[in-house]
Amino acid sequence: MASRRKMPSINSSSMADIAFLLLVFFLVTTIFTSDRGLLMQLPPKLDQPKQEIPEKEIMSIMINSNDDLLIEGERVESPELVASLVKEHLLNHGADPTLSSNPEKAIVSIKADRGTTYSVYLAVLDAVDQAYNEIYANKLGIEVSDWLALNPGGSGVERSMYNRAKQGFPRQVSLAEPTDIQKN
Repeated sequence: MASRRKMPSINSSSMADIAFLLLVFFLVTTIFTSDRGLLMQLPPKLDQPKQEIPEKEIMSIMINSNDDLLIEGERVESPELVASLVKEHLLNHGADPTLSSNPEKAIVSIKADRGTTYSVYLAVLDAVDQAYNEIYANKLGIEVSDWLALNPGGSGVERSMYNRAKQGFPRQVSLAEPTDIQKN
């Protein structure tokens, strides 16, 4: 009778160590991409019924799929003009009956078609943001760069300056859902 030979066994205890080291190596060396987007603070959801807002309090900015910019239904040639028109709307204080009567009630509404390019959409958002920043800086009597350097969560002086500038001028920007492009 032939004797059976025992198969030599492989020591697998070190294999677990190697697998663990490889796992740690790939976790440490892998670069995880972070999501990029616009940094915006959304208002809290309120359970109150919708309020009717007078039309003159809303400044309507529309961007169509051809990147044409319409403010209150009138064509504007470049997004750079948006900041001055937004400031005019916010700082009206009832002088022009077609513009906002009170900056606390003023709303800037931005609506775009789905075919709008990101560059134009972001230029309009930046222009609206610039208008608010210029108003806040002028209210404090400082440069816009100094306003942007303020830390609202910082020292008591910076926090009080920040709150004083924003008092009476809440940043009320409505970003409407994009509309689909109508195909003929």
